[in-house]
Amino acid sequence: MGPIRMTGPLRRRGPRPLPLHLGLAGMRALAATTSLPGPPWPSAWLNSSAAWPISRAGQAERDRILAALAAAGHAPEAFGTAVLTRLARADRAMIAGLAAYRRHPWQREAADPPAIWAEGGSRMLDFGGDGPAVLFVPSLVNRAYVLDLTPPRSLMRWLPGQGFRTLLLDWGWPGEAERNFTLTDYIAGRLERALAAAPGPVVLAGYCMGGLLALAGALRRPDRVRALALLATPWDFHAGPDGPRRARTAAALLPGLETMMEPTGALPVDAIQSLFALLDPFGIAQKFRAFARLDPGSERAALFVALEDWLNDGIPLPAPVARQCLAGWYGRNEPGRLAWRVAGQVVDPAAWDGPAFAGIPERDRIVPPASARAAAARLRHGTTHIAAGGHIGMVAGAGAEAALWQPFTAWLRRL
Repeated sequence: MGPIRMTGPLRRRGPRPLPLHLGLAGMRALAATTSLPGPPWPSAWLNSSAAWPISRAGQAERDRILAALAAAGHAPEAFGTAVLTRLARADRAMIAGLAAYRRHPWQREAADPPAIWAEGGSRMLDFGGDGPAVLFVPSLVNRAYVLDLTPPRSLMRWLPGQGFRTLLLDWGWPGEAERNFTLTDYIAGRLERALAAAPGPVVLAGYCMGGLLALAGALRRPDRVRALALLATPWDFHAGPDGPRRARTAAALLPGLETMMEPTGALPVDAIQSLFALLDPFGIAQKFRAFARLDPGSERAALFVALEDWLNDGIPLPAPVARQCLAGWYGRNEPGRLAWRVAGQVVDPAAWDGPAFAGIPERDRIVPPASARAAAARLRHGTTHIAAGGHIGMVAGAGAEAALWQPFTAWLRRL
């Protein structure tokens, strides 16, 4: 059977399946809280208490309760029993939320705009608009349509009305060729050729991991880039009090992930989603409990479903890129140490001599603000905007227009 080609978003029929990572994250959260056995992971992975520990505050609270139980003459197992009893009550609400999500009638209906360039599984989508061109570069591990989530929450469909031609680079599903790609192949190859095909010098705007790719691309082709925007973009992966521990923990998972990547040459979607879910395993249950209380017919409920569908509609990451990101970015902090090179060229925000914009969400759990600020501080002609919201909410949430879209557009108009 040939390689699977998936260009647009996943279109489902019938009830949504329960994503695997939701169950895994919940089991790991329970294991971290109660010291009960976690789910079965590949043997090369670290054990559940060390691989992704609960927060220091959570550990302190657990230790305090265990000490109080011991002082009162209770066995340590009493803590696990009490937590399980509490979870049994709370998880009825979580299960209700999951069931409501699975049966919600919302479906993505927006059609993709025309592609003005394509190579392999990648396309450059043209959302139209008159005026200077802005090319958005998303992450390699999520679908590009987070920037075109729903008609009311689509930066791609809002920006043309503000006087800008809006383009989106959809990296696509990695086929047989892309599964051998390194970061250099994506940047010095595919991104450079997309820039060459774009209408005139563009404002290059990278989101999340895409910001790192956009920065490297802009440094290589300054003749094709008139300004640079980094949106929720990590840089110093060891920044912040918990940065080194969290980053090195992620890098330490690589040996176990090798067994998953061997059959297909890529890190599977479920493994990627599980890693993201483990950043906040307790948050999974909390958000579905909250969703169970929403009016299913409300705009807020539809936005929740749209975001969850996007989160669960992931893309495998080519194995060479996964190794570079986990070992090089997270483990060795190569960007923050100015040791990351693309085709031999050091990638350094200070080397960009044009206008720049850094949009940093103040409540980002995926890219800690300290990590993103490290890049902003090195931009020579940069404007830094601290946005109210989280990593996804800043670009696609209910408050995204005020949090990012309008400030970003105001900066574009000053160019």
